[in-house]
Amino acid sequence: MNHHRPVVLLGALVAASISGALIAVQVRINGQLGAELDDGFLAALISFGVGTITLTLALAAWGPGRRGFGRVLGALRERRMSPWFLAAGAAGATMVLSQGLTGAVIGVALFTVAVVGGQALGSLLLDRRGVGTMASRPFTAPRVAGAVLAVVAVVWAVSERIRTDIPWWMLALPFLAGLVTAWQQVANGQVRERAGSVLTATLLSFTGGTIVLLIAAGVHVALAGPPAPLPTSPVLYLGGLLGVAFVAASAALIRVTGALLFGLASVAGQLLMAVALDLAVPATDAAVPVSTIGGAALALVAVGVASLRRRTVSAAPDPVSPVPAAPDPVSPTP
Repeated sequence: MNHHRPVVLLGALVAASISGALIAVQVRINGQLGAELDDGFLAALISFGVGTITLTLALAAWGPGRRGFGRVLGALRERRMSPWFLAAGAAGATMVLSQGLTGAVIGVALFTVAVVGGQALGSLLLDRRGVGTMASRPFTAPRVAGAVLAVVAVVWAVSERIRTDIPWWMLALPFLAGLVTAWQQVANGQVRERAGSVLTATLLSFTGGTIVLLIAAGVHVALAGPPAPLPTSPVLYLGGLLGVAFVAASAALIRVTGALLFGLASVAGQLLMAVALDLAVPATDAAVPVSTIGGAALALVAVGVASLRRRTVSAAPDPVSPVPAAPDPVSPTP
């Protein structure tokens, strides 16, 4: 159960929604970059590389962030933190790679709602399990209902957008990305707690993802040949900065919201921004269906339902329980 004050939780959920909206913009940018390069692997590498370079420069000017590395190493040596948490960047690489491979083809809205199912289910299971120092959060009725509503929102939103000319893997890949993103958010939160710095946790995540994508992009170029020339529009190189904001938000907020609420709030933000982008700057000629807009609205309802707390009811005396008998005045005193 979340023990933070309602105003703190509400602020965290609003911040998570804003970070999710940034990811929807990142999907559009990385998808377009992948289309112009004709290489989704290289697009993902560029996105992560820009973020890693930016964070490295920031770390050079931020002493607490540099000291955070020492605290992380100490936690690893003393086995107070699992080394698997440092693999969060590889999970993030899966998300960015799926954006570059599928985002421009299936559209921002369809990509985003395909992520919802995986992220909602993954977050619910991680909260129930409890990871690292995060306490286990039980399967309460509101939390389960919120996750189910999120899945229903996915089904509703994509119901009119699934076309026979879309390969099944272009929907399966975002779903898988949603699953691993749920774990990435929890892992980043654990690293941030040990490092005492959001900047340290974010840079470690981006560094791991950059290494994974550098290998993947190198193999892809060796097999498929060189990509198209780099596009000249500077906007297409901003995806990494948006990713930095999202990873930093997850590292800072996950202890307040838990995996499920952060995931649902960020997903709601993604859906709303995705619909806005598809309406304002459509990636395809097809109109945005009413079902997609309805799915985005239902995702907001899912956040509200999952945020409901169980009331702690004080145990009242049972009116039918026998009342203890008064001492018998004629009974012998021990």
